[in-house]
Amino acid sequence: MLLGGLQAYLASESNLLNAMVNSMRFILLTAIAYALLTLALNLHWGYTGLFNIGIAGFMAVGAYATYILAAPPGGRPAPGLGLPVPVAILGGMVAAAIVGGIVALPALQLDADYFAIVTVGFSEIVRLSIQDSTFSGTVQDPNLDTYNVVNLFGAEFGTGGGRGIQAPIGPPTDVLFEGTTAVGQPLIDLGASYGIGQPVVTGMTYVVFLGILVLPAYYVVSQRLGNSPFGRVLKAIREDETVAQSLGKDTRWFKIKVFMLGAAMMGLAGILWRGRAGYINPQSFRPLITFYVFTALIIGGAGSNTGSVIGAIAFTSLLLNGPRRVAGVIDSAAGGLPSPSNFYVALSSLDPAMYAGYLVSEISALKFIFVGIVIVWLMQNRPEGMLGHRKEIASSIDLSERPETESGGGVAATDGGVSDE
Repeated sequence: MLLGGLQAYLASESNLLNAMVNSMRFILLTAIAYALLTLALNLHWGYTGLFNIGIAGFMAVGAYATYILAAPPGGRPAPGLGLPVPVAILGGMVAAAIVGGIVALPALQLDADYFAIVTVGFSEIVRLSIQDSTFSGTVQDPNLDTYNVVNLFGAEFGTGGGRGIQAPIGPPTDVLFEGTTAVGQPLIDLGASYGIGQPVVTGMTYVVFLGILVLPAYYVVSQRLGNSPFGRVLKAIREDETVAQSLGKDTRWFKIKVFMLGAAMMGLAGILWRGRAGYINPQSFRPLITFYVFTALIIGGAGSNTGSVIGAIAFTSLLLNGPRRVAGVIDSAAGGLPSPSNFYVALSSLDPAMYAGYLVSEISALKFIFVGIVIVWLMQNRPEGMLGHRKEIASSIDLSERPETESGGGVAATDGGVSDE
């Protein structure tokens, strides 16, 4: 009896630890994904001033193009082209960039407000098109009237419609756990020693891969781009496009190039985040994602790559997913909290357990209140965000400080003498 009780206790502790690690994995994955998207948006809005509200659309283009290229011919629920996964991922990025260029060509001739309307409209057109049965490819018999497989130069494919599309795409780190490998097996053994299951270990390994390789690569590219002559032109366009044009810069071409680059980065983020499970559907790319990415960038500060990453981590960890995951861990640790039907029942009970139960059960709705409060506070107290509006050097040499003379008694005057200022 004592042994049975000990086994039950250890099992409960193992389940709790698995839940905690899995919650941490989910929060970190979402934070990294939003950091990737926020860095891409910072190229558009923070550097160039392009108010792009079509983030979810470019994610969908990249992810769906990758899945269509990688899905096996004749696959279910929709066929694909059966290309290798690395080629498919590259094709998804190229597709997102090309679509970004197509959208930018006419849209960039519009004012900022109308440009935003065009991008959000594009995002919804993409989502509703891949959801529509016309291109779903779910009926693959040409003899039927409802035949809806897309035939392009003899290659047949479909989007899967509302059912989504499957492809043999998984986290690249899964290769470490195929059989007994020098890296994967020790990680599995280490997790097992603490009672952590293999699915949690493999999922956390993918998060580490994104955190130490992909996210730093995004950051370095964005940082070097921002400090390059190309990036300085983008910032000049943001501040005053007429002045940039007067200096002989073809601002329209610069905006098209940065829009295509940002769209490709958004497409890759969609592939790595939404496409990691081997299955995607249109609901994975709702416009709400765009709102969340903008919120993260507002919190961190537009124009700052560091602020973009910090804002994404703060938003997802403290506002978006953190409260819900923490509530789940609390509920598991407490052995199940009471669930009052409404706020008044919890308040009138004068029972702390009822208060906690209400917060845990309604945390998904309450998080939107938290997000609203944070946005209102930022708009009133720090509209530039945590790291926004930092002092930036417009040239390759910092000319903001005037050198002192050797005697230290003044600064060099414009006529070659010394000023007493």
